[in-house]
Amino acid sequence: MITRFKETTILKMLKYYPVVGIIGPRQVGKTSISRLVQKTIDRPTVYLDLENPRDIAKLQDPVLYFEDNIDKCIILDEVQNMPELFPVLRSMVDANRVPARFIILGSASPHLIRSSSETLAGRISYVELSTLNITEISKENRFEKLWLQGGFPDAYFMPDGEMAINWQLNYIKTYVERDLPNLGLNVDKKVLNKLFQMLSHIHGNLINYNNLSKSLLLSSVTIKKYISFFEGAFLIRQLMPFHTNIKKRLVKSPKVFFRDSGVLHYLQNITDKEDLYGNPLLGNSWEGFVIEQIIQLLPEKYQYYFYRTHDGAECNLVIAKSQIPIMSIEIKYTSSPKLTRGTTIAFEDLQSDNNFIITPNSDDYLLRKDVRVCNLYDFVTKYLVGLK
Repeated sequence: MITRFKETTILKMLKYYPVVGIIGPRQVGKTSISRLVQKTIDRPTVYLDLENPRDIAKLQDPVLYFEDNIDKCIILDEVQNMPELFPVLRSMVDANRVPARFIILGSASPHLIRSSSETLAGRISYVELSTLNITEISKENRFEKLWLQGGFPDAYFMPDGEMAINWQLNYIKTYVERDLPNLGLNVDKKVLNKLFQMLSHIHGNLINYNNLSKSLLLSSVTIKKYISFFEGAFLIRQLMPFHTNIKKRLVKSPKVFFRDSGVLHYLQNITDKEDLYGNPLLGNSWEGFVIEQIIQLLPEKYQYYFYRTHDGAECNLVIAKSQIPIMSIEIKYTSSPKLTRGTTIAFEDLQSDNNFIITPNSDDYLLRKDVRVCNLYDFVTKYLVGLK
C-alpha cells in the first residue's frame, strides 16, 4: 500500500467541513484512501457504492436514509452517478452542521458531477487525488517506470510496459464507452477515439482547433466542448499562456497535455524504453510528465502557465501567485542542458527570482547565478517545498 500525500489534507478537511469531496480519475485510489480515512474517524461510518444496485436501492428515499444514519459519516462512492443527491446533501448538512457528515468520491470535476446549480458552497471542501507522484514511490527506478507506465497504481505495478499498455487500453475503452456518456458526452466512440489519438500527437504543443475541426468534420465549438469534457474527466490538462504586464506579441492558444504519461504512451503505442527513446514525442512526453508531477504537489493558490512570444522567447512552466511569476522553469530531456537564447529572454521577461532547468538525472548546480539546474526529484523535494 502506497502512502498518498493527500491523506493528510483529507484528514485536516474532515475536522472542519461537513462534506469532503475526493475527486480524481477512476482507478486512482479514491476508494482505497477513503477506506484508510474511514478508520481514523471517531464515529461509525457507512460506505455506499453508487454503482452497486444494492446500495443504490438504499437511497430510493435519500432523506429517510440520511436521517436514519444522522450519527454516522456516510461515504458515497462514484457520486457522479447520482448528481440529484446534491440538494439533499445541502438540506441534511444545514439541519445538522457538524464536521465529516459526508465523504463523497467522484470521478469527474465538480462542475461535471452536479446536475443542478447546487454547489454546497461553504459546506464542502474538494481534494483532488491524482495519479502517483514521484515522491510517493520507492527510490528504485524513481521516475523511469512511473514515466513509462503512468501513475495509475494498477498500471504502475504491472510487471512490464506491455501489460501496462493492455491496462491502459481497457481503461480508455471504459472511459469512452461508459464514463464519458454517463457524464453527458454522448458521442460516437470512433470520433472520441480519433480525437484522443490526434491530441496525443500534439501533446505538449499548441491546440489548433481549426486543424482538429477539419480532420474530424466538426465545428471548433464542438471540439472545444469535447476537450473540456476530457479535462473535466482528468484525462488532459490545458496550460494557458502567461501574459500579464508583458508588452510583447504573445502566443494566445493553450497547450494540451495528457495528464497521465501512461495514457499518452498507450495512444502512441510505446511499450518500453526503446520505443520511448525513439519516439519524436520523447521531449514533449518528459515535459508533460514533469509539469504534472509539479502541479500535483502544490495547493490551489498557485496558477500555472507557459510563456512564449512570437520572437522566440519560451519557458515551459511558469508558477505564479496572484499573477506574479515566482518560478520560471525550463524542462529538458538531457543530462547536460544549455541555456538557449529563447529561454534567457523568457527568464528576463518574467523576472522571477527563481529560475530552473529541470532534467531527468543531472546534478544540482548553478548554471549561472540566477539559473539552477537540477533533476526532477531534487526539485520537488528541495525547492518546491518552500511554496507549500
